[in-house]
Amino acid sequence: MLQTGCNRSSQTTQDPQKAPEIPAAEIASRSQISSNLIVKMVDQVGPSVVQINAARNSKAPWSGPFEGPGSRRDQGTGSGFIFDEKGLILTNAHVVEDADEVTVVLKDGQQFPGTVEGADPLTDIAVIKIEAQKSLPALTLGDSDALQAGDWAIAIGNPLGLNNTVTMGIISATDRASAKLGAPDQRVNFIQTDAAINPGNSGGPLLNLKGEVIGINTAIIRESQASGVEAQGLGFAIPVKIAARISQQILKEGQVAHPYLGIRMISISEQTKELLQEETDLQVQQDKGVLVVDVVSDSPAAAAELKPGDVIVQIGKTQIDNTEQLQQLLQSVTPGDQLSLTIMRKNQQRQAQLKVGTLNPDTFSRRS
Repeated sequence: MLQTGCNRSSQTTQDPQKAPEIPAAEIASRSQISSNLIVKMVDQVGPSVVQINAARNSKAPWSGPFEGPGSRRDQGTGSGFIFDEKGLILTNAHVVEDADEVTVVLKDGQQFPGTVEGADPLTDIAVIKIEAQKSLPALTLGDSDALQAGDWAIAIGNPLGLNNTVTMGIISATDRASAKLGAPDQRVNFIQTDAAINPGNSGGPLLNLKGEVIGINTAIIRESQASGVEAQGLGFAIPVKIAARISQQILKEGQVAHPYLGIRMISISEQTKELLQEETDLQVQQDKGVLVVDVVSDSPAAAAELKPGDVIVQIGKTQIDNTEQLQQLLQSVTPGDQLSLTIMRKNQQRQAQLKVGTLNPDTFSRRS
């Protein structure tokens, strides 16, 4: 429902405290976007979007029909964008993963060797530095927290190596948990968009109509894991707020310190309760919470004496109903913080004090 700037007549029978409804057709006519506006915006931001070519050596089963094992040179192409006029570029970590050589290509064809300042596989963010003779056009970072489903979204990148390709759509949803997208090792809640995203778009910007970056395009889903049905119009981007925070840590520390508890966990549901009783004879009474499946030795959770079968129902004053909530809370704490956990053990409530540790990047698998 929309507020209007005019006053209603006193003769109306409608509640004067209630804003009048506006027909959908009228709303559509008021919100039409000028194609000229899009052209101008794309023309303005286009020079800040770059192509990233990453080369890496990989082992090959053979190097020729009569030769033994050797190595081959793999080439990968992704996208990125300049966020600092001194030559700092944001992209996805998987674009530059294990790269021996990185080349950044500007829209006008200029090429620069790139140095990876740091990469964080857990959020899939990387920062590249290039040395240019003059200041470079940098994009403005917007407010990804203010996004709503239905907002316009524009993606610019290099899908399949096609330089500066522009696609447009809307924000389909926000706060998509990574676990639901088949990436449980990622600590990101994604923006979903129907703006076309294809291989090579990774690392490119998702923009609003002001030309501000609201996300970093990172993934597409071609097939539903549950049904096997092919899907279209499902693209995902990392919120720019997360990218900004991670890039600042990379530039300041050279790496990112992620909080670490040291547990394997699963959300409580009727299905998981039945499965646990069948396979482990473990009976869980709670209907909500996070079940501790395993505790890593010498971890913060082990020091706090957590045990498999414990159900975490609250951290501090925050109720914990599922793993997504717990992961989201972890994004707001830092290593060294002290957490007060309320757990249920054999249907008895207990308190535990846990000092948050630092995750070792080698303990999780990287996305290919």
